[in-house]
Amino acid sequence: MARFLFATTPGVGHTAPAYPVARALVGRGHSVRWYGGAAFADAITATGAAFHPISEHHNDFSVLDLNERFPGHQRRTGLRRLQFEMVHGFALPLPGHVRDLRALLEREPADVIVGDTAFLAAALIQELGGPAFAGFGITVLGFPSRELAPFGLGLAPSAGPLGRLRNRALDQLMRRVVYRPMTAAVNDVRRQLGLAPTAQMVFEYPLVCQTYLQFSPPGFEYPVSDLPPQVRFVGPPRPLADPAWQPPAWWPELTAARRVVLVNQGTVATDADQLIRPALEALAGADVLVVAVTGGADPAGLGTLPGNARVERFIPFEELLPHVDVFLTNGGYGGTQLALSHGVPIVGAGRTEDKNEVNTRVAWSGVGIDLRTQTPTAQQIRTAVRQVLADPRYATGARRLQAEIARAGREEKAADLLEQLADAATSTSDTRLGTLLPPQPTRGRFPRGPNRTERLPTRP
Repeated sequence: MARFLFATTPGVGHTAPAYPVARALVGRGHSVRWYGGAAFADAITATGAAFHPISEHHNDFSVLDLNERFPGHQRRTGLRRLQFEMVHGFALPLPGHVRDLRALLEREPADVIVGDTAFLAAALIQELGGPAFAGFGITVLGFPSRELAPFGLGLAPSAGPLGRLRNRALDQLMRRVVYRPMTAAVNDVRRQLGLAPTAQMVFEYPLVCQTYLQFSPPGFEYPVSDLPPQVRFVGPPRPLADPAWQPPAWWPELTAARRVVLVNQGTVATDADQLIRPALEALAGADVLVVAVTGGADPAGLGTLPGNARVERFIPFEELLPHVDVFLTNGGYGGTQLALSHGVPIVGAGRTEDKNEVNTRVAWSGVGIDLRTQTPTAQQIRTAVRQVLADPRYATGARRLQAEIARAGREEKAADLLEQLADAATSTSDTRLGTLLPPQPTRGRFPRGPNRTERLPTRP
């Protein structure tokens, strides 16, 4: 039996994707604990894991989100919003996260700590001599590459000489301007812990992990020659079933409709005026059934609905997607990957958080259309949906990635890789896992993991 400690940023998109992985490990007889946001306690315990809450209330954004803690946050847009969220959501909670994890490990050691892309405390705990760190990717790969522009700009890859020059210049600009406050805040914490400062930015911290589970197929990512060798593509884990969910009365209409369009804005950028309302207007009267999922908001707030529209707060995507012909989304990563797991082509319209990066890859991989805006017009939506329905190349591209996801192994493959890491960690005689050693000197660069490089396919 191995001992796993999951530790996740207190946001649904950072936490929920790993539920099936934890369930798989519990089912194999391993000990699984989970440190995270209080709002997810019931869902975490439903996996069979033991839940441990973030002790400092102001650091738990699952119960006190950034908008509540920092009024005016929602008015920021683009890179300024990304910068704010990285500092206040990821860096400033670090001391509390490290204290909590140290206390948990003192009470009960662990062989592997499993954290999402943005949970920086896991990297620091490993650097301090703690358990082996396994990361999992809840968004597109953000690792710096000489062949890609920095994360956050939503630019397609450019690997030629001019492209690499562009990428290098943009990388330096982003480090000095956008990511500088984040790096400074993390270095303050590093000094408190007795660690040397580093020039690394947030997207380089996962490079310290021994295994990095990317929750997507390889064909959704840009092929680069400098892919970190610890990256393993396992595809999106299958969401756990919700035993309390009951189909709405209109559910039989899904099989009667000729085409079904799903509209969703995820769990973060949920202003219905940005996508749901214009989508309902755009597709009113069309020969399709429009199913909109608000992510929690009351459907009554949308007013009178078109005759061909059905709106719900929540529908399990695993139940709905087999009936869907087009997924209209603002670019939430989890929803996009689940749509691809069912071979559903995509129309993307979102620019905040990581959504411009997701939607750029939607277009690049040939699975859909990127409208390149946060606020599409009804005409833009109508044209794009018609184009995706009429052109079979998009559905073909989506089915290609569906096949890749099936081959990747999903949560079972993720559990296999975590077991392998635990076996390797416990057999390493010169590593004291599960206890925190005195700080070790650093050179300001994080090592890359030992696993083999998994090359990405070229664009079809």
